[in-house]
Amino acid sequence: MLASTHRPLLAKTAADLMTPSVLLLPKEMSLRTAAHLLSRANISGAPVVDDEGHCIGVLSSTDFIHYAEQDRPARTTGGSDGAVHSWQIFGAEASHTDTVESLMTRNPVTVLPSAAVGALARTMIDAHIHRLIVVDANQRPVGIVSSTDILAAVAGADARHELTT
Repeated sequence: MLASTHRPLLAKTAADLMTPSVLLLPKEMSLRTAAHLLSRANISGAPVVDDEGHCIGVLSSTDFIHYAEQDRPARTTGGSDGAVHSWQIFGAEASHTDTVESLMTRNPVTVLPSAAVGALARTMIDAHIHRLIVVDANQRPVGIVSSTDILAAVAGADARHELTT
């Protein structure tokens, strides 16, 4: 988080709160590889990009839950099939349609780095989501602001207020 320590909370922007190192998932990536990358990074979602790097969707753990609810058995224990991680989905072999693009949530909610913290919170509430993709003028992801980032900024502002009173 790049939060400025001296700016008032409501003056902070997406650029102040965002995590700038973003895991980007190419639209052609297999779901298995994407699940593995998300698990290793210990994150619940990431932006999906096209060949030019434009944000075209988001792949999240919720998308995988919907995928697992389809007619695909999932196994989470080791055995002769080689499954050793909970993110591995087994059943019929993955088809060419089992790509990030086939499962992602389209029309991602994006914001510019200049978006104010109040607008970020309202956008998350209105869209019922927990992360916003921060994009540049060309719709290329430059960061992510999560609901946890906003809560951390509020907690930090409250702690600074307590120190001055």
